[in-house]
Amino acid sequence: MTFFITTSISYVNGEPHLGHAYEAIACDILARHHRQRGEDVFFLTGTDEHGEPVADRAHAEGIEPQELADRNAERFKALMPLLNVSNDFFIRTTDPQHEARVQEVLQKVYDNGYVYEGVYEGWYCPRCADFKTESEVVDGNRCAIHGIELTREQEENWFFKLSAFQQLLEEHFAAHPDFVMPARAYNEAHAFLTHGLEDVSLTRKKLTWGVTVPWDPSHVFYVWFDALLNYYTALSYARPGEDLTDRYWPAQLHMIGKDIFKFHTIFWPALLAAAGIALPEHVFVHGFLMGADGRKMSKSLGNGLDPFEALEVFGADALRFYLARDVQFGEDGSVGMESLKARYSSELANEYGNLASRTIAMIGRYCEGSVPAATTDPLIGDEFRGLAESVVLLLDHADLTQALELIWQRVRRLNRYAEERQPWQLAKDPEQADALRQVLATMYEGLRVITVMLVAYVPESAARLLDALGANATDWSAAQFATAASAAAVVALPPLFPKSL
Repeated sequence: MTFFITTSISYVNGEPHLGHAYEAIACDILARHHRQRGEDVFFLTGTDEHGEPVADRAHAEGIEPQELADRNAERFKALMPLLNVSNDFFIRTTDPQHEARVQEVLQKVYDNGYVYEGVYEGWYCPRCADFKTESEVVDGNRCAIHGIELTREQEENWFFKLSAFQQLLEEHFAAHPDFVMPARAYNEAHAFLTHGLEDVSLTRKKLTWGVTVPWDPSHVFYVWFDALLNYYTALSYARPGEDLTDRYWPAQLHMIGKDIFKFHTIFWPALLAAAGIALPEHVFVHGFLMGADGRKMSKSLGNGLDPFEALEVFGADALRFYLARDVQFGEDGSVGMESLKARYSSELANEYGNLASRTIAMIGRYCEGSVPAATTDPLIGDEFRGLAESVVLLLDHADLTQALELIWQRVRRLNRYAEERQPWQLAKDPEQADALRQVLATMYEGLRVITVMLVAYVPESAARLLDALGANATDWSAAQFATAASAAAVVALPPLFPKSL
């Protein structure tokens, strides 16, 4: 089974920020989880480099757009390993292979009769690089997303017959109620669809920074159509000399922010249908991360969470855990350094880290470092039964937060189990030797299972702990609580999450 997952691609008119890290981490958690399930995974991310905002920013700096794209694309690319993101390819829309494939696909759309020439006049947002419908304009003539005044523009364009796909999309939404997730996003996309689709500009004549239109070289393709096609074009050249399109297309999951839902849930499937290409299976629309004060993050307000600062202070695993844990994934929520510190201290250090330390220490002290080959406590076994299946079900719907909550309930349960059974007291009574072995075998087995499940969330820490536990299996079949622990040798390791931070 294949699993093809993509982030949206980051626009290079700015530098990386928390939103980019958030989406990349979310996709990486899902990609790692599906690899654990033995699936053939391809994980794509990259940068969006054409269009008016990039050209304007470059000209403001007195440089060429390509120079700006080259500089900022490297910054986005360098962020991925810092976050421990395991993407299989990083696409740039200035890649010549991408540009050629865009021309090929959109020529097919033209040949299929879904393109015509006309004049467009309407409100345009240079920040969105998007012409707005009347329903998307607020306060007279302002962009509902950026709050800036829109410009009234008129230009000769080639148009895409989006309206021709009204019925097809309505039928697709009806037949696939999880095409857009979560339900809130589905309802929003469906509402946009039911208002009626209007044809949209496919090309721009006033710009030169873009992919040239093959049937009319005086135009370049509108940046959104060039960018949307990255998910498809990348497969044709991600591995030199090999075309992966038939292997991985259609994508199982596109991950996007809610500010670009219209393009990905309406324009994108219509464009694919126009080219005779299969539609993706799911689009997941996540929410916005807000500042700790509940307002949109802003450098001037100083209310943001700087991912680079968080990485420097707490490390990648802590940031990954926090972003998946603190805000219900798919919804808006506030984040900040203080709440990150609190999660780190209370959960990673005091709960998970403490569980790992005390389990390894007691096996070392009372069992000479070897896990007792004893039957595990059926009471705890019952509480782990069905956990792996429940986590799979949640992650199949990209519910990172609730899946992590289920796992974390078992972290806390094992810590309570230790307090209830008090193995340090059992160790004082030779007649309780069997009971001691069962408690330690149970704690070990529970910790091992939890850690296998956390591989996707905190990969570095999980790998270190599994190594210390003498448990190298990380595939999902290993995430089952056994009725008897294996006689593995454990070794001490420094605290996974030092409390000194």
